[in-house]
This record gives sequence, structure tokens and C-alpha cells, in this order.
Amino acid sequence: MTKSNEIAPSNDNEMRQILETLLADDEDITARAVARLHPSINAASSITRSEPRSKLLAEYQQRQAEYRRWRARVARRSGADTATSLADKNIQIAELESTVELLTASHLAMLRAVGELGGFSKWAKFYEPYREARDKLAELGALPEATVSAMPPESRVEPVRGPAKKRR
Repeated sequence: MTKSNEIAPSNDNEMRQILETLLADDEDITARAVARLHPSINAASSITRSEPRSKLLAEYQQRQAEYRRWRARVARRSGADTATSLADKNIQIAELESTVELLTASHLAMLRAVGELGGFSKWAKFYEPYREARDKLAELGALPEATVSAMPPESRVEPVRGPAKKRR
């Protein structure tokens, strides 16, 4: 049995469905509206006194406020202006995504070059206090996954030169 201030998983799903419906229909999201539509919650205080339910309600109220702000912005603008703005935003998103891909690829290439020179351990030591940054880089796939080791000095390859030219 759950504590009185916890949401049972089935109630949580039912409440989410009710909140999604209210959001989609653009009806005011209130504890009373949810209680009216919920099959097992009879009073608004059952929502407001339960911390998880209250947080869920507040989350959806915030989403509805944001949705209404955006809808009001669009309503004040002409259809052509809104379409142009949307197209501009799509272009900006595409540019930002390509920039992120470029930065990720260049960062990965830089790390591989440092690793080939035997300096990855120095790089890792430098970034030790920045663990969150390293974790984010790993999440983005910007860190090399293979172990890189230094080449032994005797395997050095000399450049190939063509035939010697005659000097006059």
C-alpha cells in the first residue's frame, strides 16, 4: 500500500492522461478540474495536499501557461509573418545542428591527435576538475573510444624521395 502523500502508479497515469486532455483541449488546468474528471479522486484537496500530485499539477499548469503565451504571440502576427518566422527558426536550428556536428568532429580529431602524441593522459589530468564537461563530451560522442598508444621509436618511417636530379 502506498503512503497517503504518494501517487499510486495507476493514479499517476490516470492523472497524467487527464492533464494531457485538459492541455490539448486548452481547458484551465486546476486541481478542481482534475478531481472532477478523475475516477478515484473526489476532492481538489486530494491533489493539493499530495506533494507528487501537486508537483505534477504545477508542471502541467506551467506548460499550459507557456503554450498560451506562444499562442497569443502567433495570434498577434499575420500568417505570412508566422510562416517566415518559423522558416527562419528551422534554418537557425539546422545551422546550429551542423555547428554542433562540426565541433564534435573537430574535437574528436583534436583528441585523437593528442592521443597519438602520447598526451591524452595530460589532457585528462588537465580536465580532472571538469568531470561534468568530460561526461557531456562523452555523451555527445566527442571522446575517442579506442585506446591509443605511442609508436615505438624504432618503427619510424623515413620519407621516400624520388631519384636524385642532376645539377648543372
